Amino acid sequence: MPFIPNSDADRESMLAIVGKPDIASLFADIPAAKRFPALKLPLGISEMEVLDEIEAMSTRNTGARDASWFLGAGAYNHFIPSVVPAIASRGEFLTAYTPYQPEVSQGTLQVIFEYQSMAAALLGVAVVNASHYDVATALAEAILMACKLDEGRRKVLLPKDLNPEYEAVVRTYLSSFDVVIEKYTGAPEKAIVDTSTSCLVAGYPTFSGEIYGLSAAAKAVHDAGALLVVQTDPLLCAILESPGAQGADIVVAEGQCLGNSMNFGGPYLGMMGATEKLMRKMPGRIVGEAHDHEGRKGYVLTLTAREQHIRREKAVSNICSNQGLSMLQTCVYLSALGASGLKTVARLCWDKAHYAASLIEKIPGYSVKPSTFFKEFLVSTPLPAELIFEKLGKKHIVPGLPLSRCFPDRPGELLICITEMNGKAQIDDLVDSLKEAAK
Repeated sequence: MPFIPNSDADRESMLAIVGKPDIASLFADIPAAKRFPALKLPLGISEMEVLDEIEAMSTRNTGARDASWFLGAGAYNHFIPSVVPAIASRGEFLTAYTPYQPEVSQGTLQVIFEYQSMAAALLGVAVVNASHYDVATALAEAILMACKLDEGRRKVLLPKDLNPEYEAVVRTYLSSFDVVIEKYTGAPEKAIVDTSTSCLVAGYPTFSGEIYGLSAAAKAVHDAGALLVVQTDPLLCAILESPGAQGADIVVAEGQCLGNSMNFGGPYLGMMGATEKLMRKMPGRIVGEAHDHEGRKGYVLTLTAREQHIRREKAVSNICSNQGLSMLQTCVYLSALGASGLKTVARLCWDKAHYAASLIEKIPGYSVKPSTFFKEFLVSTPLPAELIFEKLGKKHIVPGLPLSRCFPDRPGELLICITEMNGKAQIDDLVDSLKEAAK
């Protein structure tokens, strides 16, 4: 769309409507001394000098390629095949906004349709939308969706072992609603679900890496008339039974691990899927396959209520954008790897993580907590985990997340993540360094 500047007549007309004599009067409420402060900026420099300065600044960062990287907790260092950015950076996909006009958006609509189809099969649900900003917002939207299905049910059960950043987003979303949040500890089937419960949230795996089965929890939740919302790692679903197959009503996941780089924390891809019964209550966009009067295949936005676009007061959600480029990269990643490739990546993560855990468990003073885990596991440390983090950092090893950064009362725990990117030599070096740090 071209930029069309306002003419003097346009400005005068707008000022007349708002009852102001001139543009300066629009800012009359701002103290005069604050309107145009002296910025004291340095003299300008050339583009070449700017690039040199930015490059010098960037060297102060430590990235996954500059160290042995064992940090996870929501952002994961996975391999991204070259075909993913090669296709995603093509000019046809650079403008990835919601395709309102299907007649000129068939390519984008087909990408969304293919993504939704593959993601639904992976998560074990009937339909997946496109999409949310990250898994935290997807989880918050899922809970809000469950609460609005029956506003007489006001209780939401969250696992105590939930990523604290996700919990913060959920609490922010629900702060304007008459909802009571309660926490439970351990396996989800042990949570107390009653007729006041709207939904129970379960991690698959949990923040500390523990994997619990979901079938028993699903039965207990459904017997009470509530919904089971599961936050999962989509790679885990490639080798273990999916949440949907175990009875989850709504499944959310972080798609960053599927073809998107860590990007300093974003943008990411919030995946959400649900049962056929709930598909019309989902926020975001759903693309369907259709045929015209001549039988030609086409793709269109479908099943979403119109009020989500224009009637805010009646909407289940007002999220109206999708993470188009992140979704595209995940679509290419899933297409390139296929079911077999996903299983290989997931199996590598599983095997390498369990190899590392078995060695760490043998170090005096260390112990591994989760009995069943995927690629992340919690380690009890003989010294404060933050101190160990600092010691290993000097050797260009990022050993994981000291839990004291999230929970000050847990100084002796380290959350370690192993992916297919960590070779045997790296893992052995981590184990040796942990052993040395404890002396």
